[in-house]
Amino acid sequence: MLSGRRLDLLDPSPVDVEVEDIAHGIARVARWNGQTLGPLPFNVAQHSLIVEEFCGEIKPGWPAKWRLAALLHDGPEFVIGDMISPFKAQLGGRYKVIEHRLQQAIHLRFGLPADLPETVEKTIKRADRASAFFEATQLAGFEFAEARKFFGAPRGVASIELKTMTSSQAQAAFLARFKVLMKACEAN
Repeated sequence: MLSGRRLDLLDPSPVDVEVEDIAHGIARVARWNGQTLGPLPFNVAQHSLIVEEFCGEIKPGWPAKWRLAALLHDGPEFVIGDMISPFKAQLGGRYKVIEHRLQQAIHLRFGLPADLPETVEKTIKRADRASAFFEATQLAGFEFAEARKFFGAPRGVASIELKTMTSSQAQAAFLARFKVLMKACEAN
């Protein structure tokens, strides 16, 4: 990693995880395999910011630690990239094990439980699907009916107009939000 850390993908240690590496990596990973409209790819860091924001709309007053988990929900992608869901499904178990171990290491590094409660996972997934709906219809060429079929209609979140950030902007915004959430977690 750029931080100088060496991360073992098969047996990741929380001590080898740095938020700067995560932010740098996911700000440079394109969602939708880069198949989006506009001059810039829509990146995973920007998606993560939206998911965290949506979780706050779905669950007003949600504890900062769960919002931090939402911000970090695609954290493993800083080293393994973002693969479209149908491809992940074809890769199956081994991929899921590697992704899960990375997610656990990230959670432990930042004071979260290795495995999140099911209710927290469900809220994050709901926000993730809502973000995917807006991304699909505004950036990836999906018709509304098609996006509803794959992601469901967004519920409990305000409609947003996506404006793609540069990698540098998304990285800075991700790190700034991370710092706010970590400070709130430490205060509780």
